Amino acid sequence: MKISRDKHFDDYDALVTIFGGLDDNVSRIENAFDVKIFTGSSVMKITGEEKDVKDAISAIDAIATLSKKEILTKAQISTVIEMVKSGQVESLGDLLGTVAITAKGKVIRPKSLGQKEYVDAIRKNKIVFGIGPAGTGKTYLAVALAVTAMKNHEVERIILTRPAVEAGEKLGFLPGDLAEKVDPYLRPIYDALQDMMGGESYLKAIERGNIEIAPLAYMRGRTLSNSFIILDEAQNTTREQMKMFLTRMGEGSKIVVTGDVTQIDLPHHVVSGMKDAVQVLDGVEDIKVIRFDHRDVVRHELVSRIIRAYEKADKEREQRKNENGDK
Repeated sequence: MKISRDKHFDDYDALVTIFGGLDDNVSRIENAFDVKIFTGSSVMKITGEEKDVKDAISAIDAIATLSKKEILTKAQISTVIEMVKSGQVESLGDLLGTVAITAKGKVIRPKSLGQKEYVDAIRKNKIVFGIGPAGTGKTYLAVALAVTAMKNHEVERIILTRPAVEAGEKLGFLPGDLAEKVDPYLRPIYDALQDMMGGESYLKAIERGNIEIAPLAYMRGRTLSNSFIILDEAQNTTREQMKMFLTRMGEGSKIVVTGDVTQIDLPHHVVSGMKDAVQVLDGVEDIKVIRFDHRDVVRHELVSRIIRAYEKADKEREQRKNENGDK
């Protein structure tokens, strides 16, 4: 049975502030919950089936509450809608919990349910794997948490590393030693650190040895204690490299491993160390795997659509391959 409910706001300006691009966001709620919404000067009239209306109002209430902290992006509004639809209304209150504050005073918060689970997992576990497409904040959030941990004296240093596989045979043609050759591949990590710490503090931390950025090959033979260690682009490690890296962990340390298993640059006959580790370490205490998808992309909304399109194409390609193999 269809019903109508009114949702009142203090004034029209408050309603506009909450929903930003009003028509677009109202349409999202209408489509998600199969309701019709009429907006007046300071009231919304929601019409539809009773449960749908109730859920739509829950989403509107959550958006209103969260918008008091900051203006929500389209991705965040989509996350709110998805959480309401999946019965996770109680988790909405802390969706925008603070992760860190940048050198310029910007508050870093989880912008999707996947990001919130990732942040919580890093805080609770010794080793966390963050697996998912570009734009989901895997590396940036890990760096933010690492800087916060060092500022709070939970660790003495931050160690960041990546395999040099991406450069392939071209490494030999680049000038400088190995560290200088892979420097361009570590640029996203440099940028995240400087954003969190500010340029001057970042350089001082490098000089004191509180921050170390190095190719994965430099980790061999070391024991990394009292450190927050991040291995980025881990899909390009081999089994041997991943085992070597994980066994460097010492007392008082935390490890975050990030990567996208759909972007493996290893030779076809070489198994990704990241994919292998997730299988081998399944069920091991204090190790958590968080998988991101297109819903967690916090870059331009078009990036999320591109990822979905590629995922669909990959599934269709795999299906055709299996069908041809059966014939």
